[in-house]
Amino acid sequence: MKKTKKIIALVLAVCMLMVSYSTVAFAGETDTGIDYTIIDPYEDVNWLTYKQYRADLHNHTTASDGTDTLKDMLEQQYEYGFDIAAVTDHGVVDYGWTRQSVIPAMEIFIDLFKGRAGDIVPLESKGGEAANGNTYSLETKKGGSYYTQTTSSGIKLHSMLRVPYGIENNPSSLNNAHVNSWFVDYGHGLLGGTSDYETPIKNVHEMGGLSVINHPGEYTGARDEDSTEDAYNESKGMYGYYIDKFASLLINYDSCIGIDINSKGDGRTRYDRKLWDILLQRVTPTGRNVLAIATSDAHSTDAVFTGYTEMVMPANTVDNLRECMEKGAFFACSKNLGNPVEIAEIANYLTESIDPTAVKLGEQLKAMQAEDATAKYEAPKDVEAPRVTAIAVDQSSDTITLVTAGAKNIRWIANGKTIATGNSIDLDDHKRELGNYVRAEIFGEGGIVYTQAFMLDYEGVAESDGEKFTDLGFLASMIPDTLVKLLGGLSIFDTIYGWIS
Repeated sequence: MKKTKKIIALVLAVCMLMVSYSTVAFAGETDTGIDYTIIDPYEDVNWLTYKQYRADLHNHTTASDGTDTLKDMLEQQYEYGFDIAAVTDHGVVDYGWTRQSVIPAMEIFIDLFKGRAGDIVPLESKGGEAANGNTYSLETKKGGSYYTQTTSSGIKLHSMLRVPYGIENNPSSLNNAHVNSWFVDYGHGLLGGTSDYETPIKNVHEMGGLSVINHPGEYTGARDEDSTEDAYNESKGMYGYYIDKFASLLINYDSCIGIDINSKGDGRTRYDRKLWDILLQRVTPTGRNVLAIATSDAHSTDAVFTGYTEMVMPANTVDNLRECMEKGAFFACSKNLGNPVEIAEIANYLTESIDPTAVKLGEQLKAMQAEDATAKYEAPKDVEAPRVTAIAVDQSSDTITLVTAGAKNIRWIANGKTIATGNSIDLDDHKRELGNYVRAEIFGEGGIVYTQAFMLDYEGVAESDGEKFTDLGFLASMIPDTLVKLLGGLSIFDTIYGWIS
C-alpha cells in the first residue's frame, strides 16, 4: 500500500513541477517502514493566492554608524523593489521614518573612531521628492506605515512597509554580541552588552517582541578561521561554550526566532550555515525550530540588496509579517556566497547537470576558485535569485517537493551534510542520514535561497537530553559594561554632542 501511494505521489509531483530540472538522489534504502511526520513551516501557505514580499530586516543610517541618511537608504531599497524595510540603528529605536533620534555617547564614539557619518535626514511628514524625481508619500493603513512613490506621469508604484521599532541592541558591544529586535519599544539608549545576549533577548521576549541573533561568526571568531572544518569545531577553543550559549537562548526564548546565516556579502557569516546545522541538531529535539534570516546589514547604499528575506504572506501588513516571522514561512536569500567548500560542492553538481546553462555556471565557479581559492560568488543584482513558488509535503509518501524558478541546483541537507539533490526528496531513501530535520538550499545565477528546516518526528528520532546551561560569560563583561553604562550616562556627552553637531 505504501509503495502504491509513493508511486502516485511521485507521479503527481512530476505533473505539478512541469520543469526541466531533473531529480537526482543519492542511493539509499527504500520502504523502510518508518512513519515520518514532516513538520512544515510553510504548511499554512496558500501557494495559489499568497505572494512573496522582499524584506530587509537589518539596516543602518547616519543615526548610528551608517554613512548614508535614512532618506537615501529607503530610496535605494525602494529602487531594488523591497516591499518591507527595517531600520535598525545601534541603540536607536525606529519610532518612525519622519523622525530620528541619536545617542550622544554613541555619536561621539563614532566621530572619534570612524569619522563623522553625516547629517540626520529623515523623510518629510507630508511627502517630498526622491532623488529619482518621483514624489513620495507616507500613509498609515492596515495598522502599518507605508512608503510609496508616484511617477511624474501620476503612476503610483508599490508600497514599502516599515517594520515597527527596529533596533540593533548592545550598541557599545566590543565583540559584536548584537541582537536585532522588532515590534516592541526596547533598547533605546541602552549601552553595554559586551557579550550579554540574554538581557535584550529576555526583555524583548517579556515585552512581546521578536528578536534574532545577528552574524554570530563575528562574535565567536569563526569568521577568522581558514577552513569550514575548524569553524565551530567544539574541540577547538571556545566553540563548545558559544554553541551551548546560543542553543540555551533559543530553547528558553522562542521569541528569538533564530540566527543570521548570511549577511553583508557573507564574509563574516560564511561558516554560519554550519552553526545553523549544529543548532538545529541541538534545538529541534526540544520541539522548536531554529529559523534562518539573511540581511544586508547595510551601512551604506552600496550594500543594499546583498542579503534579504522573501516573506510568503496573504498581504503585506504588520500583523501578517509578524506571524510569518514567527512561523518561519519565509526564505533567507543572498546575492553572495563566501564559503569555498559550499561553492566547490555546488560547482561539482552543476557541471554534472543536463542543463547546459547550469554546466556553464559550474565551470565559471570552478575557474573562479582555480584563480583564487578564497574567492566568493557575487551574483549580479540585476539577475533575479531563484524562487520557490510552491512546496508539496506528502505525509503518506514521506516526500517533500519544491517547485522552483531560476534554480540550477537544489541540495537537501541533514545534520550538516548534503544527502540528496533535485526538486524532491524521499525521506525513505535516507534513513541512515536523517536526524531531526532536513532543509534545502537553492542555487542559481542570481543568488542562493535557503528554505527553513522541515523538522521530523518518527520512532527512534533523537530526543532532548534536558541539559541545563549556566552562562558565566557575564563575569567577563561585567566590568567593561558597567563602565560603559556609567560613562555613557554622563550629561557631558550631551554637551559635547551639541558642540560637534
